[in-house]
Amino acid sequence: MTDSQLIREIKDGNVELYSELMRRYQRKIMAFIFHMLKSSKLELLAEDLCSETFYKAYRSLHSFREMDASFSTWLYTIARNTVLSELRKGKTANVSLDDAGFEPLASPESAPEQQLLRNERMAMVRDAINNLPEKQRSALILREYDQLDYQEIANILGQSVSSVKSLLFRARASVKSQLEPYFGGMSAMEPFEGMNIR
Repeated sequence: MTDSQLIREIKDGNVELYSELMRRYQRKIMAFIFHMLKSSKLELLAEDLCSETFYKAYRSLHSFREMDASFSTWLYTIARNTVLSELRKGKTANVSLDDAGFEPLASPESAPEQQLLRNERMAMVRDAINNLPEKQRSALILREYDQLDYQEIANILGQSVSSVKSLLFRARASVKSQLEPYFGGMSAMEPFEGMNIR
């Protein structure tokens, strides 16, 4: 079933089908929330905020209109607003990436030295992204991690497509300039190899 068919069924009373929508999007929404929280060291709240996002979406599903946005765009918007609301509360916590249980997966055949260098590079990329202003960081995460198109990102961020392109240009330039002292002559997109966290 498509998202639209599932939503119609849920609105018609088959609420148990909402678990299928959650299954489809939970991993992506969780990763998006995690990355938005990283700069504030609130990563351990990601699971709670992910649950809150799906709860809010379920409660508001009757008001969802496909002609305004796709379900995924609508869900990302709820997730972003939920995170921003949490960040405004000013909660502080000091949680490391290791404590949050997000470890890069090592290839069994990779040499320990290569894996160590790769992990270090990935950490530098994440730090550079976390130093970006919120809108640039959100746009970059949605584009590079979640592979959303410009229009979807524009809908989520409440920006025009040209503004999103500008945000992404500035974000990439900033990440590249932060990483240049460490990686020298790399191409603009090379650092993003280390962005995916599974």
